[in-house]
Amino acid sequence: MTTTMTYTGTTALITGASSGLGAEFATRFAARGANLVLVARRTDRLEDLARKLRVAHGISVTTLSKDLSRPGAGAEVRDELAGRGIRIDTLINNAGFATSGPLAEEDPAVIASEISLNVASLVDTTRAFLPEMLAAGKGALVNVASTAAFQPVPGMAVYGATKAFVLSFTEAVAHETKESGLRVLALCPGATRTEFFEVLGSQAAAVGRLQSATEVIDTALRALDRRTTPVSVVSGWGNRVLAGMAQRLPRHISLAIAGRAVRD
Repeated sequence: MTTTMTYTGTTALITGASSGLGAEFATRFAARGANLVLVARRTDRLEDLARKLRVAHGISVTTLSKDLSRPGAGAEVRDELAGRGIRIDTLINNAGFATSGPLAEEDPAVIASEISLNVASLVDTTRAFLPEMLAAGKGALVNVASTAAFQPVPGMAVYGATKAFVLSFTEAVAHETKESGLRVLALCPGATRTEFFEVLGSQAAAVGRLQSATEVIDTALRALDRRTTPVSVVSGWGNRVLAGMAQRLPRHISLAIAGRAVRD
């Protein structure tokens, strides 16, 4: 395996690490020799994963049970880790969730939490750790966006807008930090076989072939291991085609196609 990014001896913080893409990121980084900080709300799952990775790879794994949707939670995590003498080289902002249905029928408290976790927390956590990652100059910032970022998504208006924010934000930060040595990547998966749809309570967003978490993380690692990491990457050939079409078609047409796909 040829890599250009340093993994062994570095420390990666992964949010939403108790299942799905977060757990797969943890497993793959551990296999490459990175120490881990795993953050999620479900303590039992975090501890179970941490035990397995310590035994399998002989790495250090720290777990933190946190509700990252609370204001300032990212800075709290940074301060807690600093108090333990843990410095972060790589940050993977994976925590997030989706809601579906017409906006007028959605629960205001739930969509407020969705915006807080998907957007505000991601920015807060990125800002909290970015200075020390830039100083290290050998890790990565990976923000998990979505193919929903490439066009408005009627029926999932809030979720699509949060992921459009993540994509735009990450690409801008990548440009700001391009001379630093830190790799900055927006990962844009399509429908993936994780707990996402269980939490959503609907298969409406499962457009196209579902990828496995392994396939999505393969895409991310290939991008990180390139000599020049792209600012964003779409996972899956079919998803790349659809995302490209959404960017090239007139806005009203891509909007209509997305609305029909979710509705159907």
